[in-house]
Amino acid sequence: MAFSELLDQVGGLGRFQVLQMVALVVPIMWLTTQSMMENFSAAVPSHRCWVPLLDNSTAQAGVPGALGPKDLLTVSIPPGPNHEPHRCRRFRQPQWQLLDPNGTATNWSEAATEPCVDGWVYDRSTFTSTIVAKWDLVCDSHALKPMAQSIYLSGILMGAAVFGQVSDRFGRRLVLTWNYLQMAVSGTAAAFAPTFPVYCLFRFLVALAVAGVMMNTCTLLMEWTSTRARALVMTLNSLGFSFGQVLMATVAYGVRDWALLQLVVSAPFFLCFVYSWWLAESARWLLIKGKLEQGLRELQKVAAINGKRAVEDTLTAEALLSAMREELSASQAPASPAALLCTPGLGLRTCVSTLCWFAFGFTFYGLALDLQALGSDIFLLQVLIGVVDIPAKIGTLVLLNRLGRRSTQVASLVLAGLCVLSNMLVPHELGALRSSLAVLGLGGLGAAFTCVSIYTGELFPTVLRMTAVGLGQMAARAGAILGPLVRLLGAHGRSLPLLVYGAVPVLSGLAALLLPETQSLPLPDTVQDVQNQAVMKATHSPPGRTVLKSTHF
Repeated sequence: MAFSELLDQVGGLGRFQVLQMVALVVPIMWLTTQSMMENFSAAVPSHRCWVPLLDNSTAQAGVPGALGPKDLLTVSIPPGPNHEPHRCRRFRQPQWQLLDPNGTATNWSEAATEPCVDGWVYDRSTFTSTIVAKWDLVCDSHALKPMAQSIYLSGILMGAAVFGQVSDRFGRRLVLTWNYLQMAVSGTAAAFAPTFPVYCLFRFLVALAVAGVMMNTCTLLMEWTSTRARALVMTLNSLGFSFGQVLMATVAYGVRDWALLQLVVSAPFFLCFVYSWWLAESARWLLIKGKLEQGLRELQKVAAINGKRAVEDTLTAEALLSAMREELSASQAPASPAALLCTPGLGLRTCVSTLCWFAFGFTFYGLALDLQALGSDIFLLQVLIGVVDIPAKIGTLVLLNRLGRRSTQVASLVLAGLCVLSNMLVPHELGALRSSLAVLGLGGLGAAFTCVSIYTGELFPTVLRMTAVGLGQMAARAGAILGPLVRLLGAHGRSLPLLVYGAVPVLSGLAALLLPETQSLPLPDTVQDVQNQAVMKATHSPPGRTVLKSTHF
């Protein structure tokens, strides 16, 4: 019998799956806060140079009492490019002549100014503390802020490369438990980092674990859910990211200190680490690896939780061993990216699905990780991104069941790209319309993420599934790293960044037309199952009467 039939017997959508969903999706919400946190913890507050007349009580004693803070600011700080006090320079000596009503604002020379040699004074009305203010990541050091962001995204990329193969070798649940602990410890340590390099190191370690949690959560949910409920469960998992966006704005609104915010979003993972020991390992993976007794125990546990007592009693090691004898003697495909590219039937799937992952990461993070550039109220923008994402993903669930995986993947990517491209035609004066189109585009990318998460798991066999998901996550993070760099094209033309951000998802969506449809098909366990699917497609088997021959049951 196929594993999907066995799963239906022990319960493919029962009490166990509900408990598993809650236990795995709640951490996903908190995980999202880790990824979006630097929109707030690394926000750049208004700042100016520290000057004695304004910031040294001793120097203020010799100032005439008739002069107020505005006058002292005028004689101490030159005007900047936007006619506000310059953020990065100060006068070497007070320019008292600027207070003369008959004088002019240009009555000083560039040579009379100097950099902020004594540090900066920051506006703390919005955030009491940020990493920018703590380590002075402004002026000549302003590039260090995006560097911290890139280091974090690089950590997710490396985590996807490492934990995908590690999970295929050592199991989903064990790696997930380790990732929870690593995220909790590293995130907490980052809150107490004494220097900026140490902070970046701990954030890198957090990012490694973030990749592992996302991949193993997705795979455990998929491998423990029946075929008919797979789209629903994976959509609920994807909604965890949407609610996490709203949660991030809520937590950041109440916690305005970066270190305390880092602590608040990291500490819950200690609890996740503790209860993860009671999560069930993927029985599908255990059986594929020949660990029959462990797989049997997990199946019996699930049957008991789902109230399938009769099935629990009939499940025996002898029955599983008899069904698995032929498959256990067969050689298994190596779980490596090379196998995904070189194995017949998988190369095209690997290239196109990886391109879809890249398009999501490239455009989504290129737009979403710079909220200060989209508007002044970053709390409201963060909430809007999450709120728009929710109906987009619910609509995706309907489309996945009505249109199938391939059509939904194509539509979500192409429509998201068109929303971004349409901003090229909107005048910059219509800021509200431009922001609305950008948020709608991000909503479409959220729908594309839901679809590609489901689609990737269904396209690849169990022996290579985590490796394929890891490769996709790597592509998404590579896109996330490259995405912000596209803004540099704005120096050559205002519309060039939008052209690139919109063209990539459109082209990737069109490429998804080359993928096969997987709706209502059982998850393939081996490469042979994938090849059987291709043979059935070539013989035009009726969709409603297709029965996969499993090489494992």
